[in-house]
Amino acid sequence: MRRSTAPALLVGILALLVLVWTLAPVAWMVVSSFKPTPAIKTASPTWLFEPTLEHYRDLIGAGNDVRPFAKNSLLAAGLSTALAVGLGALGGYGLAHWHHKSKKHLAFWIISTRMAPIAAVILPLFILFRQLGLIDSIAGLTLAYLSFNLPFAIWLMSAFFADVPPSLEEAARVDGCSRWQAFWYVVLPTTTPGLVTTGVLCLVFSWNDYAFASSFSGPGSQTLPMAAGRLITQGGVDWGQLTALGTIIVLPMIFAGLAVRRWLVTGLTMGAVTGE
Repeated sequence: MRRSTAPALLVGILALLVLVWTLAPVAWMVVSSFKPTPAIKTASPTWLFEPTLEHYRDLIGAGNDVRPFAKNSLLAAGLSTALAVGLGALGGYGLAHWHHKSKKHLAFWIISTRMAPIAAVILPLFILFRQLGLIDSIAGLTLAYLSFNLPFAIWLMSAFFADVPPSLEEAARVDGCSRWQAFWYVVLPTTTPGLVTTGVLCLVFSWNDYAFASSFSGPGSQTLPMAAGRLITQGGVDWGQLTALGTIIVLPMIFAGLAVRRWLVTGLTMGAVTGE
């Protein structure tokens, strides 16, 4: 009994340390966003203060209106996620059902494009987008996010489709479904955890991106992370607005993850088990 309790206690302590290490900065940022400016700039932490919404009000003021940045983030991240999930599902289905000796090489090549450092692809993409007139446009940002999300979506979805019993699709074909109908009405619904997992992760990657946004966006297409960068100037850092904007950026993704946590855990577990 004692032998089984000690490792469990150690794991619990380590899990608690990781939880505190992960959540403490976020919690401090959220709390600081409600502090008055003098309470933020004190040399020692201020624990007792009167909460205020002044920093959030300043973010929609005439000079620092972040609503256009939020709109651009929603459009670019939402469109790229929808495209990545849709195309990733089709590509993953094809990869899972393609039987060829070079299948593993193709699968590795697909995911290797996701592992490439962003710095290595920014210049080629910038030249291509400039030729196509996509710089400073939502379409350009969407395609930039898609270039990194799609390989990940194909790789992840192929693992889920490979786990679907072939007899399920065969039974649908026997009942008169075409291949597309069997895929759409029978196979695809069984991979709902994979679709949700892929969608949430692609959305988080796109929503938090700074590298692509700083390279391809302009005055008409800058996103929320770019708005945060504008608060760091030579005159100093506006910590009140910066923590408020950080809270606006972080909390939606946390709530999205919590809302689909059941699908997320199931999806990641299935992908880890069945992935090649």
